[in-house]
Amino acid sequence: MHKWYVVQVISSHEKKVKKAIEEYIQQKGMSDLIQEVLIPTENVSEVKRGQQKISEKRMWPGYIMIKMQLTDDSWAYIKDTPGVIDFLGGEKPTPLSEQEVKDIMKELEDRQKGVVQKHKVEVGDRVKITDGVFVNFIGTVTEVHHDKGRLSVMVSIFGRDTRVDDLEFWQVEQVTGEATG
Repeated sequence: MHKWYVVQVISSHEKKVKKAIEEYIQQKGMSDLIQEVLIPTENVSEVKRGQQKISEKRMWPGYIMIKMQLTDDSWAYIKDTPGVIDFLGGEKPTPLSEQEVKDIMKELEDRQKGVVQKHKVEVGDRVKITDGVFVNFIGTVTEVHHDKGRLSVMVSIFGRDTRVDDLEFWQVEQVTGEATG
């Protein structure tokens, strides 16, 4: 019976590992043991130099999913594929439960429908300005324009709220906890 397994691979080698496994399946006729190799990805939008770019991003860098029948041969082949570190579960690979597979597939389907913003900045978030005239000031995000890659931040200068407009996402970093500027 075919089940889904998670395999840890060298980060950024996911596509090479997938290609190697799929080529082996074709050469050795192992399609009865290994049905599918999946790299969970999502489309991510980012604005660079005023241009919106959409790129494919791995959801779990360093991991792939394989739907396979676990036998000594299939286990040994996957383990010996260049770039593979190990199955999750180690010496006794543990398949994902049916509910886990359903949840993952639904999440993948939902993420494939749309485009995720690379920068997760929302109105009301606390950010530190890392570039420009107001460097090191901490303030609250008042506007976010994902389509333009820009945002506005309200900072306090000499006890007065001052709005800093037209900042790019790379010019701020989110503040965790209580920090003062």
